[in-house]
Amino acid sequence: MSTLNYNHLRYFWAVAHDGNLTRTAKTLNLTQSALSVQIRKLEARLGYPLFDRRGRQLHLTEAGRIALDHADAIFAAGEELVGTLRNAGGTRRVLRVGALATLSRNFQLAFLKPLLGRADVELELRSGSTNELLQSLEELSLDVVLANQAPSRDALKRFVAHRLAEQPVSLIGTRARLGRKNKDDLSQRLRSHPIILPTTDSSVKIGFDALVDRLCIRPQIIAEVEDMAMMRLLARQDVGLAVLPPIVVKDELDCSPSAPLRQIAGLHGGRISGSS
Repeated sequence: MSTLNYNHLRYFWAVAHDGNLTRTAKTLNLTQSALSVQIRKLEARLGYPLFDRRGRQLHLTEAGRIALDHADAIFAAGEELVGTLRNAGGTRRVLRVGALATLSRNFQLAFLKPLLGRADVELELRSGSTNELLQSLEELSLDVVLANQAPSRDALKRFVAHRLAEQPVSLIGTRARLGRKNKDDLSQRLRSHPIILPTTDSSVKIGFDALVDRLCIRPQIIAEVEDMAMMRLLARQDVGLAVLPPIVVKDELDCSPSAPLRQIAGLHGGRISGSS
């Protein structure tokens, strides 16, 4: 399998942030057709269209949003590397943070935001499974782990866990599926629509199971998904209603008529909370 061409990724990254192909091509000293070719090559390599072309306007597809998230992280890491080597003689503290691979990036960003851009702190960010991260914490190769569940108590491994935040959980779906007004109550929504859930070990899934048991409901589970970005994609594709903290899809939940997703408040009223 051929490796990813990072020049193609940078061209996509530049266009995605600028929003205008012609202007970006001029900035990069390329012809518009040459820039289009580079982006098409990246789309062919990834196997998904990254832009929805509507006339002269470029809009990111869901795959484009995911690619942009990764591109932001990649090029931020590159800038950090340059800055680290440039300031190699200075005194900087290193904070090594591990995050559960399925944890919302928006949630991670909110936690890390006070440290971003500080000249005296260098962040090392890693992701992995709960077992991998806790093993690294025990081996002192990580300083802190972000997860959505406290580690189980173990006489040999004494981890200290602090609750950092509690996120409300909502039913997330397309405007076409939910309509403009919440005419049905929560129980009716759960009975009449396919449901997309996080996987079994998620605190959101555990809370949801307890809620439907209290309501005596047997919902139609259409998918159980580990990755939050994939849950967001399935919701946008109108596969069903996703049980998610709104922070995961905050970019899609603006108040404009064209916003792709809507939320039904109420699950947090049923005492489901989580940070995944």
